[in-house]
Formats: sequence, C-alpha cells, structure tokens
Amino acid sequence: MNGIEAQSAYDLLQERFPGTSDNADTASAKIVFVAPQGQKVTASDNRATIEKLVDEAGEGSQVKAAVGPFQAGAVSKSGSTAYAIVTYKAKSKDMTDSTKQHLQTAVDEARKAGLTVDVGGSVLASQPAAGGSSEAIGIAVAALVLLVTFGSMTAAGLPLLTAVLGVGISMVSIMALGSTFGLSTTSSSLASMLGLAVGIDYALFVVSRYREERAKDRAPQEAAGLAVATAGSAVVFAGLTVVIALAGLSVVGVPTLTKMGLSAAGAVVIGVLVAVSFVPALLGLFPNAVLSRRTRKGKQKSGGTTRNAGTRWAQLVLHRPVPVLLASVAVLGTLALPVMDMQLGMPGEESKSTATTERRAYDELAEGFGPGFNGPLTVVVDAQGVKDPKSALSTIREKIADTAGVVSVSTATFNPVGDTALFTATPSTAPTSEETKELVRAIRGERESLRSETGATFLVSGTTAVNIDVAQKMQSALVPYLVVVVGLAFLLLLVIFRSVLVPLKAAVGFLLSVLAALGAVVAVFQWGWAADLIGLQQTGPIMSTMPIMMVGIVFGLAMDYEVFLVSRMREAYVHGEPPADSVVSGFRHSARVVVAAALIMIAVFSGFVGAGLSMIKMIGFSLAVAVLFDAFLVRMVFVPAVLALLGKRAWWLPHWLDRRLPHMDIEGEALTGGRAGVSKPVVDKEPASALN
Repeated sequence: MNGIEAQSAYDLLQERFPGTSDNADTASAKIVFVAPQGQKVTASDNRATIEKLVDEAGEGSQVKAAVGPFQAGAVSKSGSTAYAIVTYKAKSKDMTDSTKQHLQTAVDEARKAGLTVDVGGSVLASQPAAGGSSEAIGIAVAALVLLVTFGSMTAAGLPLLTAVLGVGISMVSIMALGSTFGLSTTSSSLASMLGLAVGIDYALFVVSRYREERAKDRAPQEAAGLAVATAGSAVVFAGLTVVIALAGLSVVGVPTLTKMGLSAAGAVVIGVLVAVSFVPALLGLFPNAVLSRRTRKGKQKSGGTTRNAGTRWAQLVLHRPVPVLLASVAVLGTLALPVMDMQLGMPGEESKSTATTERRAYDELAEGFGPGFNGPLTVVVDAQGVKDPKSALSTIREKIADTAGVVSVSTATFNPVGDTALFTATPSTAPTSEETKELVRAIRGERESLRSETGATFLVSGTTAVNIDVAQKMQSALVPYLVVVVGLAFLLLLVIFRSVLVPLKAAVGFLLSVLAALGAVVAVFQWGWAADLIGLQQTGPIMSTMPIMMVGIVFGLAMDYEVFLVSRMREAYVHGEPPADSVVSGFRHSARVVVAAALIMIAVFSGFVGAGLSMIKMIGFSLAVAVLFDAFLVRMVFVPAVLALLGKRAWWLPHWLDRRLPHMDIEGEALTGGRAGVSKPVVDKEPASALN
C-alpha cells in the first residue's frame, strides 16, 4: 500500500539489503514449547526433547534452517517457555503435504514427552471454510422465502437455479484467473456471497413481474417482454449501482480491496446477465410453470388494484407520517451511536479460535515473553551521507529504547555498504492495543529531533506498524469515499427518477442504514455484545478495510430496493395517480417482493456469519444487518413517510435540468405509448378514500 510509512520502510529495506525480497514471502514456523507446571524448559529431559524436535524439523528438502531456542537465546526469563524457528525455501502455498506432515509428526512426538508444543506461522495454520453448513442453511431459508412468496415450487426454484448457475460461472472464472491476478479466498467468498444474493433477487424481480403481467391476461411472450422491459431494466440499473460501487473500491488504493471489489463486481455482472437473458428464456420454455395454481386454472385475475399487506402498511404510514418518520430516524440514530467508538485495525492470530495451534502459540508467547512480543516494531535507520553511521545508530537506538512503552531493543544489523541499519523494538503492550498505537506515534514523533542531532533518520515498519498505518489510511479515506458514493447515488437516481428530492431522500436513508450497520458491527465485534451467538472467538478492532467495503456494497444493495420500490411509485404517478395514491400503488405492487428479496439477502449473508475467516464473518454480519435496516426501516418506513410529507414536491424537477438529463425509461412508460421518462400532467385530485 503506497503512501504509508511502513511501506516506505519496506521499500528501503528491499533497496539497501540485498536478498530481502527473495526471503520476504518464504514460509516459516515458530515452534513454541511450554514446560509442565513447576518445570522449566531448560531441564535436561525437556531440553533433550526440544533439541530432538529441532533436529527432526530441520530435515527435509524444503527446509532452509532450523534454529533452536538454546542457540538463539529464545527462552523466557521464567524458564517456562521457549521457541524455535524453522525457515523454509518455499512459499506457504508451495509447501508440500509431506513437509507439513513431517513437522506435525515431530511436534506430536514432543507432546508425548510431556511438553506443550504449538506452532505459529503459516505452515500448519488451519484453512477455515468460507461458510460451510451455515451457508447451506442460508440458501435453504432463501428457498423457503421464495416458496412462501410465490406459492409454487417451480417459481421458487427458478431464481435459485439461475443464481447458482451465475455463481458457478463466477467461481470458475475466479479460479481460472486467481493465480494470474493473485485473487485470495476472501475475493472468491465475497463474490460468492454477493453473486448468490443478487442473483436470487434479480431473478425474483423478473419472475414476479412476469406473474403479475400474466395475471392481467397477457400472453406469455408479451408478459415476458414487459417483465424484462420494466423489472429487467430496473435490474440493469440496480446491478449497475452495485458494480460501480464495487469497482469504485479501486480508487482507495488498496490492492486487496481492488481485487475483492472487481471479483464481486464481475459476479454481479454475471447475475444481471443471467436475470435478463437466461430467466426469460426459461419463461419462454415453460410459460405456465412459474404461475400459481389458481392463475393456471383461471381463477385468479388481477388488474393490480387488490388490497394487500403492502397497501395496508402504506396507508398506515401515510396516516401518521411525522411520528413514523421521527421513530425511524431515532431508532437508526441510536443504533449508529457505537460508531463514535469505532477502532480500526487488522486482527491477526489472536482473533482465531483457541482450537487452532497458531492461536495457542500466540497466547503462549504472550504469556511467556510479554504481550508485545507478538508484534515487534521494525526500525530501519537511514544513515546515508552521515559521517559516523554507527554513532548515529547508537543514539537513535538508545533514544527508542528509553521511550516509555518499549521493553527492549535488539542488536542492530548494518547492510553491506554500512549506510543502513535494522533493529527491532518490542512494545510492552499487545499489537492491537491503543497503547501500542500511541507508542508508534511517540517513536515517530522523535524522528525530527534525532535527525537534527545525528543527521540520520529512521522509519518504523513491521506487521504492527503496517496494521496501524493501514487503519489510519482507511479511516482517513472513509469519509471522502462516503461522500463520493452518496454523490454518485444522488446523480444516478436523479437521472432514473427525474426528481431532486427523491434522490436526496435516498441518500439520507442510505447514510442512516450504513451508520446503523457500522454501529451494530462495533457493538458485536469490538464491544462483544452477543458475540457468543455468532461464534466470535475474540473481540478487537474492526478490520481496517471492512467499513469502506461495506459502504460500497451496501450502497449498491440499498439502491436496489430504492429502484424497485420507488420506480413503481413513479410509474403510478406518471400515469395520473395523485402522490399519496402513487405511494400506495408502489407498495401494493412491490412491497411483497421487496420484503422477500430482503429476507433472501439477509438469509444468504447470515449464512457467511458461520465462516471461519474472521473477515468473511464480519462482512457477512455487516451486510445482513445493513440489509435489515435499509429494507425494513429505511425503504419501508422512512421512504413512504418522507414522500407523504413532500407530496407533489417529491417529483419536482427544474425545467432546465429536465431538458438536459438523459431519459431513462425503467417504468415501461414507452410501452404504453407515452414518452419515456417524461411525466404526464397529473390532475391535482384528492387521495383515494382509503386514505381519508
């Protein structure tokens, strides 16, 4: 990540220390030994067991070196804990199963001798599943929602079939391109999560509109054409908002975010293409299969005026818009309060399950050598052009060693030229603690005075410093990115709805749902509220990249519901209905399907909360609660209340702006003989009697 000090230090190391880049990605294992209660690792029996394990671990074609604790002085002051380091010639992904099994066998033999032995690093690290059984449960819940919504096994199965097809194509593509572009498990998991959710929802919208048109006695081909021209157009625009938001993550400047965003955007594009091509093709092959039994028998005909739950809900909100609006804002505002305490970071092995050997090794090292031992700071001293580099290094090293919060500093190592040195400083606090962040700032704050005194400068790096710098950069980028996303939402909806106040209302609602979702994430993952319910092993800082990623994704999903719900309201308005009646019409036609779509997304995202990968668990939870808040509190409560208060003003657009905006027909106005996107004059009549 360019633009952070830790990266600059790493670049300087690569430049001044030959061979650094060659060894940067090679695998290593830190074998931790803990003596039985009341014993020390230096006891003769324990020492012999440890030395035997180190000798055995050092064997093998992929092993570069194995250094025991007694050679390197890696024994705790109490004598209860020690560690050995095994370095390999290959990268973690290139480690053979035989090499891993050889190390595991040696560890098992040492355990039989009575020592507690665990292995940190990536060699024996477990590879948690993305979703597993919980993901399957999420899909099952989605299937149940579809069945209840449509009352037909075929209609319920079609969106699932097409979504799985789209996700399958996406996963095959990511697997094919993964090695070339360095796509990670997280990239494929996010693409699978979003591809499945939007794939089901987009097919749901098309099939629902097709059934609605067939209920009006339209021929199958005409109904399919109208469904794709209306709901399909909305799908294209909704998908476009998601793709733009995900692709927009690339402007943040974080390669991992860029890869994840583009992978997920590709999955969404495939979902849109499937919804507007493969879904209508299936409807053409089986025109009556998705219809309800009553419709197939000719017993259910609807002109779209039947009162339903959506109608009754809209009428309830329109009768009391002010208290409903205030209540929705109060609830969302309260949920957003924890955001004020949000701390960003990158949880490491301390966030893993205690059932993993790497987590146990982490805890044992922290107990034996201090909490800061797992996150040493790497200090790179640049003494180029200094007359006495050794003296300058000594002054800098002593000053850092005397800094409050530093337990110890290591012996420094000069590069062959003698103008750059490297040493580590061990903090007294854990890598993710606020005290460690303050320590890094304090050390960096001494740089200018030391430069004036010695002529040399230094940079602070290491995993802990990298995580601190990344968190700071993400926190600084969050607000500008949020402004860009909200601005994009406003412009896009301005074109779609040809209104100034409707996009403004949508942007405000989006902000409320995002902040409320972030507040829920902080309460669970940072404060630990209800952590046991989702299998969260360890609370800690919120992953640095998660808020920006969530903002981008939720923006797209929020605009999905905005487009599908409000487009039906505008469709009714441009066909002559008064403002209040058009809101009711929109809910009558769309509320049921929007609720179903939201429940499906919540079910799919919740399925990933059971993931072993902490980042996927956090993303799954954040998206599930974001959809919950946005669909049920914003789109179903906040939106109709605001539209009720605005009345005709909601659809106001200056004439000069109307002439300059492109016309986007997503309501099917052109199909009825009118001009696409141009509002017909509306007679200012009283609302329907049901609202009086």
